Amino acid sequence: MGSTGQGSADQPPTATTATEASDAPATDASSAAGAPETVAVEFLIEPFTEGAPGEHVMAALDAFSQHGLDTDLGAFASVAEGDLDSVADAVSEMIRQAMSKGATSLRLHVGRDGSELMVAPLHDALDSMIRSVQREIGKPSEDWDRSEKQMAVRLLEDNGAFLLRGAVDDIARIMGVSRITIYNYLNAIDRKAQR
Repeated sequence: MGSTGQGSADQPPTATTATEASDAPATDASSAAGAPETVAVEFLIEPFTEGAPGEHVMAALDAFSQHGLDTDLGAFASVAEGDLDSVADAVSEMIRQAMSKGATSLRLHVGRDGSELMVAPLHDALDSMIRSVQREIGKPSEDWDRSEKQMAVRLLEDNGAFLLRGAVDDIARIMGVSRITIYNYLNAIDRKAQR
């Protein structure tokens, strides 16, 4: 599995082995300076409930801690940053541990630093929350009756869905109701909480 180097007119091409290629000087600035490459990983583990992470979430966090990485736990996703090898090892362990402890899905996004990770999760966060609510209710949103829609709004509110820009319109469209109906459901939740 080597590449062929170009030879001169009187010299045949030479083969470069994978070992020789790996001995070549690195062109990445951090590698050239001898510092390990730093990467960030953002992950979302389902099911997730804000304020009550399950055993599967705690197992995932422990995997990062065991590799010397701190994790910022968030409602929409969690982020860890470190050298490439530590992050890769922690991610591998996280997948094994979280799935063995009951996670239903894991979503990962890896980038050179945390700032590269902040766009996709918010874009996908509402879809992920809707899928989680559908699993909890046990049927797709188009089949929900009124009480299930009210339960869905409560679950989405508990998970911070309505903090996302445009969430009311998107959720109303998904449920086949008006924005006013969503606001009425939210007001009913607030009234119950005040009692």
